[in-house]
Amino acid sequence: QVQLVDSGGGSVQAGGSLRLSCTASGFTYSNNGMGWFRQAPGKEREGVTAIWTGGGSTHYADSVKGRFTISQDKAENTVYLQMNSLKPEDTAMYYCAAGRWVNRPLNRADYRYWGQGTQVTVSS
Repeated sequence: QVQLVDSGGGSVQAGGSLRLSCTASGFTYSNNGMGWFRQAPGKEREGVTAIWTGGGSTHYADSVKGRFTISQDKAENTVYLQMNSLKPEDTAMYYCAAGRWVNRPLNRADYRYWGQGTQVTVSS
């Protein structure tokens, strides 16, 4: 069965850093879109960043450019999200996602599989 396990969330002060991890299993990792989405209470789930596992191309939401970095370890079937210079507005539940045919990297409708989510809380 397909499984995405995301982890690494926590509570930090503004300006701090966190690294999230997402390990995939149950499907062929290569040539997939892997992304990170986030959702705050009462808000829509929004795309944060994504990576194409085949060639490594990446996409970022404007709100996180220059602060967040997505990367992958193909041998471990794992993607990472390094978050630096965190702001209170980054507070949300963060979800890892995967899709075989992703045309819109930051659109949640293009992803089939989802992790359980990991909470990120940033205090001022």
